[in-house]
Amino acid sequence: MKSMLSTTPGGPQTLVWTEQPDLSPGKGELLVDIRAAGVNFPDTLIIRDLYQMKPPRPFAPGGEIAGVVASLGEGVSGYEIGDRVLALTGHGGFATQICVAAKQAVKFPDAMPFEDAAGFVFTYGTSYHALKDRAQLKAGETLLILGAAGGVGAAAIELGKSMGAKVIAAVSSDEKAAFCKKIGADETLVYSREMSRDEQKEFSNNIKELSGKAGVDVVYDAVGGNYAEPALRTMAWLGRYLVVGFPAGIPELPLNLPLLKGCDIRGVFWGASVFRDPKGHEENMAELQELYGAGKIKPQICDVLPMTKAADALEMMQDRRVMGKVVLTNS
Repeated sequence: MKSMLSTTPGGPQTLVWTEQPDLSPGKGELLVDIRAAGVNFPDTLIIRDLYQMKPPRPFAPGGEIAGVVASLGEGVSGYEIGDRVLALTGHGGFATQICVAAKQAVKFPDAMPFEDAAGFVFTYGTSYHALKDRAQLKAGETLLILGAAGGVGAAAIELGKSMGAKVIAAVSSDEKAAFCKKIGADETLVYSREMSRDEQKEFSNNIKELSGKAGVDVVYDAVGGNYAEPALRTMAWLGRYLVVGFPAGIPELPLNLPLLKGCDIRGVFWGASVFRDPKGHEENMAELQELYGAGKIKPQICDVLPMTKAADALEMMQDRRVMGKVVLTNS
């Protein structure tokens, strides 16, 4: 097998395509030949030792994969060699093989391409957990998405619309705004890449104009930084502010705002929820597959690169040039 290994903390170009011994599944595990792996923002952090989880080196990044079962470990039932499975792996996905716990693998139908399957778990899992479990988003409510053109943001647009919400997509360029409109956003808003205090006030005013007098019921914040406070100022009474990620930096929020708005600030740590509530995760995955089958959601894949180009994919991600998903494939 071969893996794109992180041998020292650093950026994407520190990764090395390395030959390793073939794997053998342990008790309760599946050996999967990886056909495709999704690229996500945490992959840019984990190689720098900036993510919540810090696996021992050397390791390959890559938190979600799709592939074919090549071998069954002791005690595994319900799977056969040749089954198509996707899985949340945390790391290790930028490789040709991986061993995963059978209980963490999800079968997917032949009608779903490997590329779609590899871009499915992380983004839709995160956004569905956020909107369904953490926000309890209701039909008719207004949903503001910061960083709406990224992987989780694009998934949130599709899911928000499928749940009956009015969706406002906030992005950093006209090109990204057009992309968000194309996949279903009701309104779009382009914010400045460098948010000064005056631009923060203008951003708040623009959100209020689009959301109406009542304000925003749910904010999905996948950006953080100086974008967070102006969004929080637009919250409706009893609104829910979802903390999803902060590529623009960890914000400092004045806590008088939640008091004045009567709103909640809720953390979204989907990776932890998968392990803390496996039954809920299983239910969410089944519901997401139903939505995919009904044509209500589909991974917005902007680029497919060979696994050996993982560094290029991660540079696209960290530079915020990705609209939707980038997927890596093994030939």
